[in-house]
Amino acid sequence: MKNQSLIYYSSKSENCHRFVQKLSFPATRIPIDRNEILPNVTQSYVLLLPTYGGGGTTGAVPKAVTYFLNQPQNRKFLRGVIASGNNNFGETYAIVGNIISAKCQVPLLYRFELLGTERDLQQVRQGLQQFWQQQMQ
Repeated sequence: MKNQSLIYYSSKSENCHRFVQKLSFPATRIPIDRNEILPNVTQSYVLLLPTYGGGGTTGAVPKAVTYFLNQPQNRKFLRGVIASGNNNFGETYAIVGNIISAKCQVPLLYRFELLGTERDLQQVRQGLQQFWQQQMQ
């Protein structure tokens, strides 16, 4: 996929990391440690990340992601968001996707629970392919 990419954040639980590995799409990880160098974004991308905060909106966006998106270059190329969450949190399930979608004016493309299922992987693969095709038109 030329000129499109997937950028993701995964906590130490590695749930999002394992999901991205199973997707088999080229992807770049936002480092957990803020002292590490952030990815240098130069093309359109979709952001995939987990919901933090234990069920509320406060703290739902991981600090490393906030720092990453506060860089104008990184925000400029964001085209969509995919969020993971935990259904136990009811209305705030994968709320990070809604927050970033609203704040950055990009679509929430998909939500999945924890590690995701095989169906989630298929849906995200197909959805990303369709999304990038639409973006190129």
